[in-house]
Amino acid sequence: MEFLLAVYLLPFFYISFLLCKLLLQRRNQCCYLIAYELHKGPDAYKLDTKTSGDVVLRNKSLSLEDFRFSLRTIVRSGIGEETYGPNVVFSGREASPTLADAHDEMDNIIFDTLDSLFSSTSHAVSPSQIDILVVNVSLFATVPSLSSRIINRYKMREDVKSFTLSGMGCSAGLTSIALVRDLFKSYRNAFAVVVSTESMAPYWYCGTDRSMMISNILFRTGGCSLLLTNNSSFKHNAILKLKCLVQTHHGASDEAYECCMQVEDELGNRGFRLTRSLTKVAAQALTENLRIFLPRVLPIRELLRFGIGKGGGVGGATGLNLKTGINHFCLHPGGRAVMDEVGRGLGLNDYDMEPARMAFHRFGNTSSSSLWYVLGYMEAKGRLKKGDRVMMLAMGAGFMCLNCVWEVRKDLDRKNVWEDCIDRYPPKILLSPFEEKYGWINDPNLQITVEEFRNKQLNL
Repeated sequence: MEFLLAVYLLPFFYISFLLCKLLLQRRNQCCYLIAYELHKGPDAYKLDTKTSGDVVLRNKSLSLEDFRFSLRTIVRSGIGEETYGPNVVFSGREASPTLADAHDEMDNIIFDTLDSLFSSTSHAVSPSQIDILVVNVSLFATVPSLSSRIINRYKMREDVKSFTLSGMGCSAGLTSIALVRDLFKSYRNAFAVVVSTESMAPYWYCGTDRSMMISNILFRTGGCSLLLTNNSSFKHNAILKLKCLVQTHHGASDEAYECCMQVEDELGNRGFRLTRSLTKVAAQALTENLRIFLPRVLPIRELLRFGIGKGGGVGGATGLNLKTGINHFCLHPGGRAVMDEVGRGLGLNDYDMEPARMAFHRFGNTSSSSLWYVLGYMEAKGRLKKGDRVMMLAMGAGFMCLNCVWEVRKDLDRKNVWEDCIDRYPPKILLSPFEEKYGWINDPNLQITVEEFRNKQLNL
């Protein structure tokens, strides 16, 4: 009788064991964001209208039409004059940067955010507790690596798992988080730090190729550091929980592969080329990504109502109500054209687009860290409430497209790097500060020589 009872109960215990094991595995695979810190440069490194014009004029190779193109693009871009540039630009050495300039730029950004992250009293995690370190800087690779530079500075443990990612552009920040998420499946109760930034000091373009001049106008210095964990005992300290992340790569397409690329022009000037096909490639990449992503984040009733895959526009999402599963939209502030096109395709209104537009106006395109300046704006405005879902969208060289959703774990209202200016945003009318000083250059009837233009700039 006891034997028969044991035989009958054995499957029950086995199934119970498997369920408990599955629950423990799922518990260990959670990814919580404990804190993040953003970099804000010193006022002396702000690229205001006068400084921006002076930098353009220092390029002696530019013709009058090249000047017009540069300043016209600045006026139309939507960027403000409180963004930050590298020290070499302000010292007039952008044409001849050194390795020391690159290291100095990286140290200022990375150590500033990490010092703030480790000194915070809200979570009390020290460098010696970090199990995983991921650093992403696309354009600057040095030996020893930047992750080794951090480990040396903060005297981290010998068994810390470190990674330095390069070449991924604006998508590298979410790619780093995807890497951490996957590593959390193998390491229990781990702490991870992700550092996202970009090096501009050695890569300021000083040639005349207009497809490469655009990067000087859109990209600015900035960076962030994130603290993540899969330790469930820290879930009450977490501000966000990762719910879903989808990464797609479209490098098999030549057009996609070549639309964002580091190259040299005919004279050997190194720069970052953005082609006219960028908007088209971004739309196609986002469309493919959303076909996988949206069924995972939208309720079934919305998918059934619409019939997923029948939409048009950017991302194929026109007609779907994304707000049935998402409360806030954190779009990469890469530039006005791509932002507006993506916003239209996703059916977003001005309120939804405001954080990305304001982040671009205040801080510019800071590459892989840009999304966190957008999130910082939402937090500073008190928009993020417990239970809200935030969608982050990033695209970058490769061509790569990533979408993820975070769940807000508590009401967030920290002022962060927006503290000194958040009350001024959004302005009633978002005017380009460059329009007042350089709008006149768009006059098609303007007759002026390069020298006259230089003299006019000196008198501004």
